[in-house]
Amino acid sequence: MQTRPLGKTGLRLPILSFGASSLGQEFRRVSLDEAIQSVRVALDCGLNFIDTSPFYGRGMSEVLLGVALRDVPRDQYLICTKLGRYDLQHFDFSARRVAESVDVSLHRMGIDHLDICLCHDIEFVEMQQIVDETLPALRRVQDQGKVRFIGFSGYPMKIFKFILDQTNVDCVLSYNQYTLQNTRFGDEMVPYLKGKGVGVMNAGPFSARLLTNAPLPKWLKEPENVKAAARQAAERCEKKGVDIAKLALQFSVTNPDISTTIAGSANPENIRKWAKWIQEPIDSELLARVRKIFEPVKNIGHAEGLPKNN
Repeated sequence: MQTRPLGKTGLRLPILSFGASSLGQEFRRVSLDEAIQSVRVALDCGLNFIDTSPFYGRGMSEVLLGVALRDVPRDQYLICTKLGRYDLQHFDFSARRVAESVDVSLHRMGIDHLDICLCHDIEFVEMQQIVDETLPALRRVQDQGKVRFIGFSGYPMKIFKFILDQTNVDCVLSYNQYTLQNTRFGDEMVPYLKGKGVGVMNAGPFSARLLTNAPLPKWLKEPENVKAAARQAAERCEKKGVDIAKLALQFSVTNPDISTTIAGSANPENIRKWAKWIQEPIDSELLARVRKIFEPVKNIGHAEGLPKNN
């Protein structure tokens, strides 16, 4: 598995990492065996950076990761979890909760330190609190050795400059904004982040199933014209015998300035397939045709969190 450096942290992350949201049964019921096998297959395939959150399954993802990783030497994987978001409408970025959240996450996973801890979906709150209270509290936890590197995650582009024009972090995570259809993160933010030496991580190469052959979920927030273009693109890929998900994943991992792209599944076969796909050359002609289909809806997304944070 190819790796890339994460900003100035000294970490090298695999270009494809394992997202553990599915272990929290966010999308379907998952058996204990599926959860354990998914983690083990991910590690076997070189996806040795794992991303989770107490929000995923309201703690279940972290608990199942703890079970799956119980007999795996700690130096065989890197782990990132988050804090601040605990349910759909439950956010708490207070300093007191920062310390509690890290301790609970460590306990659930049975480890003594986190490689990365991120403030989760900060666009849903008054972001000045993240600068004034949350990040300073997280730095204190970092000073205690419980967390190696810190940062934040979210969807709107506005959040990155809001925070980083006022303070420093080690790394950030964006999702659904560096895909076949939407490259805003790469176009607008990655050069800015790179200039500051901030590590860059990307999640959601399939854009919440938009860029797959699966039925689109009812909760998908993208506009109808974006969905229509995605169906047209999927059909174009199918005519050439290619799964649009393959093209989407290959595209997302090719940006040399993005350290890793995170994709999640509780299906071990999906993980094996993804690891195989990224070793194969991308079909440049098909990529050009698909991006042409997406041109009229390029970079169209949706609002997330507080209106003023978008």
